[in-house]
Amino acid sequence: MPSFSTADGEFAYLDKGDGQPVVLVHGFASSARVNWLDTGWMDWLVQAGYRAIALDNRGHGDSVKLHHVEDYRLDKMSDDVLSLVDHLKLPRIRAIGYSMGARILLDFASRHSDRLERLVLGGIGGTMAKAGLDREHIAAALLAPTLDDVDDPVGRGYRLFADQTRSDRQALAACIRGYGRPVETAETDRITVPTLVAVGTKDAVAGSATELAAMIPGAEVLDIPNRDHMRATGDKVFKEGVTAFFAR
Repeated sequence: MPSFSTADGEFAYLDKGDGQPVVLVHGFASSARVNWLDTGWMDWLVQAGYRAIALDNRGHGDSVKLHHVEDYRLDKMSDDVLSLVDHLKLPRIRAIGYSMGARILLDFASRHSDRLERLVLGGIGGTMAKAGLDREHIAAALLAPTLDDVDDPVGRGYRLFADQTRSDRQALAACIRGYGRPVETAETDRITVPTLVAVGTKDAVAGSATELAAMIPGAEVLDIPNRDHMRATGDKVFKEGVTAFFAR
């Protein structure tokens, strides 16, 4: 994977295709490869005539692993996106984020709308925007000595996934504690680009797409039928809805 450096370390990314650039920002405990390449998103965008660029967030994939909560403040994570865009010398981009990646792009859009053409927020709705995941249970599960020591079902799922992907669990625990803060109207009011909010209709983690879209001026809603938080990511309805939104 190609990479670039900031004061915080080295960041990896995937880059495929030509045409208008679309930056993809993955969810918590995932990676550019898992979230965007393995689901077919990058190939889908390339076939539609776009350049697909997927970042490994700090603490994830092949990017720098930091172990302090302060290293994962939301503004630092969205500044990593800006560093990628500047590294590639892209004046303006289209962007798609999923779950944590969507929360990162919300912050990015509120501060750098001038660098965006269109914005897609996947896997984040009213519930996640207001409160999000039970972060302490997830952090505790990630830091537990073994999987057998984890009783919380949500935490156990994340721990199992982290073990399977051989992730740096200390970095993930710091990340889950560091990046989350509720979405505020003062933040969303500053978003000045066309925005699409896409959530699975069975996504109890994200909550209502309509509720979040109501906070963002002019935002549209895409319901992904019969999909939960995990299974909505690579759904064809999601992909088709995004490329239709981009084509307008």
